[in-house]
Amino acid sequence: MGSEMTERREHRDPDAKKPLPPSPGVDHLLSGFAAIAENAGLEKVLESVLESACQVSGARYGALGVVGNDDRLSHFITVGLTPEQVTKIGKLPVGHGVLGLLISEPKPLRLQDLREHPAAAGFPQHHPQMTSFLGVPIKVRNTVFGNLYLTEKSGADDFTQDDQDLVVALAAAAGVAIENMRLFENETHRSRWLESGQQAARALLDDSQETHRSDVEIVADHAFSASEANAVMVLTQLSSDDQLYCEVALGRDLESLQGAHLGSGSALHRFTSGFGGTSILTGDGLDAVFPAPKRELFGATLCTRITSRGNHARFLVIARSRQDTSFSQLDQDMVSTFAAHVSLALELIQLHAQREQEAVFGDRDRIARDLHDLVIQRVFAAGLSIQSLRRSVVGAEPLARIASVTAELDATIKDLRDTIYSLHAAAPGRPALSSRILALVRATCEGTDIRQSIQFSGPIDTAVDSITSREGKAVIREALANILRHADASSLSVEVMVRATEVEFRITDDGCGFAAISHRSGLANMRRRTENFGGTFSIESTLGAGTCVAAILPLRT
Repeated sequence: MGSEMTERREHRDPDAKKPLPPSPGVDHLLSGFAAIAENAGLEKVLESVLESACQVSGARYGALGVVGNDDRLSHFITVGLTPEQVTKIGKLPVGHGVLGLLISEPKPLRLQDLREHPAAAGFPQHHPQMTSFLGVPIKVRNTVFGNLYLTEKSGADDFTQDDQDLVVALAAAAGVAIENMRLFENETHRSRWLESGQQAARALLDDSQETHRSDVEIVADHAFSASEANAVMVLTQLSSDDQLYCEVALGRDLESLQGAHLGSGSALHRFTSGFGGTSILTGDGLDAVFPAPKRELFGATLCTRITSRGNHARFLVIARSRQDTSFSQLDQDMVSTFAAHVSLALELIQLHAQREQEAVFGDRDRIARDLHDLVIQRVFAAGLSIQSLRRSVVGAEPLARIASVTAELDATIKDLRDTIYSLHAAAPGRPALSSRILALVRATCEGTDIRQSIQFSGPIDTAVDSITSREGKAVIREALANILRHADASSLSVEVMVRATEVEFRITDDGCGFAAISHRSGLANMRRRTENFGGTFSIESTLGAGTCVAAILPLRT
C-alpha cells in the first residue's frame, strides 16, 4: 500500500520542479559576505568588497572610491586595470562627471552607455573605453562612505536589475562591516591615547629611577607613539618674544628643526585657547609651526597647549602628511585628554620644584641671618678683645702676632659678609637654565646673520644646580665670543646634555677652524674654569671645517 501511494504520488505530480541550484551570482555574493566577515582591516575589506562586486555583477572593470570630508574622492581602488595602465592614466579621479553624480545623489545608477550621460566628463588619455555602468553607494549609518563603480558587463550590453540588487546587498553588508571596524578602530585609538597619557604622567612623576630624558622628551615620545603620526614637536615660548623655540622634533626629516627658532607664539596662543583647547591647522595656517621648506611635507597639524605660566608656554604639535587623512573629532578629543594628563603632571612637577626651591631659599635666609647675627658678631667681639690686649702686652713680636690675628679676623668677617650676600643673591623665581641659555645665545648673536641652533637633552632645569649652571654659561659665553671674533661662521649650535652624573656643554660652528690648537686667552680661560671645577675640556677643529668646544662638568648633589 505504501508502494501504491508512492506510485500515485509520483503519478499525481509528474511535472513537479526540482530545486534550482544557486546562481553563480549568489555564490559570489555569499563569498563576498564571507570575505567581509573576516574583518582583516579596512583596506583588505574594501578590496574584497570591490572584487566581490565585480564577480556578482560580471563587471570587467571595477573601482571603489572613498568620499572625503570635502565631498571628493580621497581614496580610490581599482580592479581590472593593469599596473601599466594605471601608471599611464596618471592622476586618479577625485569625483567629476558620472562618478561625482553618485556623491551628490547617493542612489544606485545603471547606464547602458555612460558616455552618453549628460554628466559624463569623458575619459583621460590611455583610459580604456567603457560603456555599461553600474554605480552603488556604500552607506554607513545613512552617511555615504564611498561608491562602487562597475563597468563593462561581461557577455551582455547592460547590467541587469538582478546585478544591481546583488551589488546593493553586498554594499549594505560592507557598510555594516565598515561601521564595526570603525567602532573597533576608534576604541583602539581611544585606548592607545588614554594609556599613553597615563604612562607619560607616571614617567614624569616617577623620580625613583634616573632618566636622561627631559620632561618634554618624555611627552613627545608618548605622543608620537600614540598618534602614529608623521611628526611630533614641542614648541616653547620662553619670553614675550613672539618666536617659538623647538625643544623636541620627532619624525620624518625634522632633525634640523630641533633647537631652531620658528613659528608664531601669538598664533598658537590664539588657536589653542587654554588647556585642552585644540586646533587643526591646514594650508597657510601651517606657517604658525613650520618653516616654508618643511611645510610642504604636511597636510595638517593638530596643536594643543600643555603648559602656560606667564610668558612661558609649551605647545604639542602633531603633524600628518598630505597623503594621510586629516584629523578627526576623536583625534582632537583624545589629544585634549592626553594634554590634560601631561599638563597636570608637569604642573605638579613645577609645584614640587617650587616648594623645594622655597625650602632651599628659606634655609639660605636662616643661615644668612645666623651668620650675620651670631657668627659675625662673635668674630667681631673676639677681634675687639684681642685688640684690647695691646695695652697690656709689650714687645714687638707679641704685638705683631696680635696685629696678624686681628687682620685675619677682619678678612674672615669680609668673607662671611660675601657669603651672606651670595646666599641672598639667588632669589626665588629666577628663570630656568634653559631660558637663560636661550637668552644668552640670542643676545650674543643679535645683529649678526649667524643661524643658531640650541638643543637640550635631559632634565636641564631640575638636575643642574646654580653653581654648575654659572660655570656652564661662562663656557658658552666665551665660546660664542670666540666664534663671533675669529670663526667667520654662518651657523652655530649649542647643545646641553644632562646625564646621570654630569652635564656637557657643547658649542659647534661651521667657521674657518684652525689646524693647531692656539693659546688664545679665551680658550685657556674656558679650559682653566672647567678643570678647576673638576670637569674635562676638549677642542676639535679642522682648518676650513669649523670647531667644536665641549666642557663636561660634574653634577653637584
